[in-house]
Amino acid sequence: MRDITTKFVAMMVVAVLFALIGSVSVSAQRIEHYNSPLYSPKNYDPSTTTGSGLPEPLKKVGIEQRLNEQLPFEAKFKNADGELVNLGSFFGKERPVIIALVYYECPMLCNEVLNGLTGSLKAVSFDLGKDYDVVAISFDARENDKADLAKNKKQGYIERYGRPGTENGWHFLTGTQEEIDKVTKAVGFNYIYDEATNQFAHAGGVMIATPEGKLSRYLYGVDYAPKDLKFGIMESSQNKIGNPVDQLLLYCFHYDPSTGKYGLMIINVMRLAGVATLVGMFGMVLVFWRRNKKKSAEVQE
Repeated sequence: MRDITTKFVAMMVVAVLFALIGSVSVSAQRIEHYNSPLYSPKNYDPSTTTGSGLPEPLKKVGIEQRLNEQLPFEAKFKNADGELVNLGSFFGKERPVIIALVYYECPMLCNEVLNGLTGSLKAVSFDLGKDYDVVAISFDARENDKADLAKNKKQGYIERYGRPGTENGWHFLTGTQEEIDKVTKAVGFNYIYDEATNQFAHAGGVMIATPEGKLSRYLYGVDYAPKDLKFGIMESSQNKIGNPVDQLLLYCFHYDPSTGKYGLMIINVMRLAGVATLVGMFGMVLVFWRRNKKKSAEVQE
């Protein structure tokens, strides 16, 4: 019995080690995705760049994390139907909200942000409009007078998402510069306008806010791993979303603010592996004890 138990424990340890080796992944380095004609080879001027190789104006562009910052609920925007609404009207429904700062006539990055977000959300089991909302806000004040832009964008992404009954979860807004500034300052979204090309230079990324409007997670770039979105939604909902298996997985992953991604937390995996090993050993001992007890009873008979 001792030999069998020893072999079982050794097999469990080897299995855990292989699981760890297969699960550990190196955290991706944060990469800023820029939409900027200033950064294109055609417009590159070495005399205007910094030591990092970026044009001087782009030093002001980026996303600064403002975790736990309260979103300005009083900020007023037009929705896709042209109605004036407060930003706060999209909160307080006991579900988190994903915020995407874009502009609808952007020729490059904004579509990639929205396309990447939508594609990843399709791979997440949670339902938009039921478990969370998406609020896209145009930071181009000129679009506030173009009524059809937000409406067409909303319809296009409802169709791209492809799940029926989600129209109440998508929100595409436009607003005046004063109202836009309230939001961009609150979330740390810095951008500039280039008059020569009539375009905005800005970084790519989305934010997740709690049902109370507190910023809880930032995801960078244009390609968002479904795992990162799922865990971000779960945590931003204050762990009210997700089944027990999801909660167990979330225990093994940790959010890294510097990359905007979730990485494997080895110490928690080791703890779970230790518990699983002890449970397995106890189970094997119990099985052998019952088997020996049964054999002893048969011999006595």
